[in-house]
Amino acid sequence: MSKRVRTAVFPAGGLGTRFLPATKVIPKEMLALVDKPIIQYGVEEAIASGIEHIIFITGRGKGAMEDHFDISYELDATLERKGKKELLEISRKISSLARISYVRQKEPLGLGHAVLCAKELVGDEPFAVILPDDVIDATVPCIKQMIDVYEERQGSVLATMTIEGPGISAYGVLAGSQDSSNNRIYNCTGMVEKPKFEEAPSKQAIIGRYVLTPKVFELLEKTGFGAGGELQLTDGILGLLSHEKVYGYTFEGKRFDAGDKFGMLQATVEFALNRADLGPKFREYLKTLSL
Repeated sequence: MSKRVRTAVFPAGGLGTRFLPATKVIPKEMLALVDKPIIQYGVEEAIASGIEHIIFITGRGKGAMEDHFDISYELDATLERKGKKELLEISRKISSLARISYVRQKEPLGLGHAVLCAKELVGDEPFAVILPDDVIDATVPCIKQMIDVYEERQGSVLATMTIEGPGISAYGVLAGSQDSSNNRIYNCTGMVEKPKFEEAPSKQAIIGRYVLTPKVFELLEKTGFGAGGELQLTDGILGLLSHEKVYGYTFEGKRFDAGDKFGMLQATVEFALNRADLGPKFREYLKTLSL
């Protein structure tokens, strides 16, 4: 339990149906948020949190994602020949962000199955799971906040948001109690997937960041495939509760669901406004609109 969190798993084998027709050919993870693919934000968060090894769980048609994080000799040579030093630096930085491995998930069989695909590469160490759809703007990276909680408490940590009202029914929701010494930590005793509002055990909704102990692999292997023929990560985490502590953590920062069209629009506007090179001009443009 004292081993350091060095690896992050990125489940990225889904079909991206919420963004059709754009994702018929282009991987959803490669859709641009301002000028970077969605998945690059998650990778940069992981690197800024001390992660050394990135594992992408991919599927058919995801080759563009692999190419993006690889060296592009032709592009780099062209930029160098034309003296475009700033663009050359951007291109080279992408290919040197981290040590990256790829595992092919032959069928989209659920988040638990995607995580289980990483077992051999992760080994017997705690690891992070980052869902690329969830882009989080935070001063201290969300995964870094969670790793700090893991190192203090020595138990798996799930990122949560406090959701008021019926919207809670769209999430997995924790059962348990708020920690007496830290109001951002929630002592988890169970979880319910997408409960009715009146039946939700708390206001703590799980979002796409996890720090898990390797015990979860063993439990996922013993878990049967559920509805729709999928293996759910929440079932593996529920199994963890019989062996070790599991905590919810209400992170500091703002989360955008970039896997949803409206969420992507929100993220685009806010990230653009926060850019020094785009913000002032974009803000003035927005003021001219009749809203």
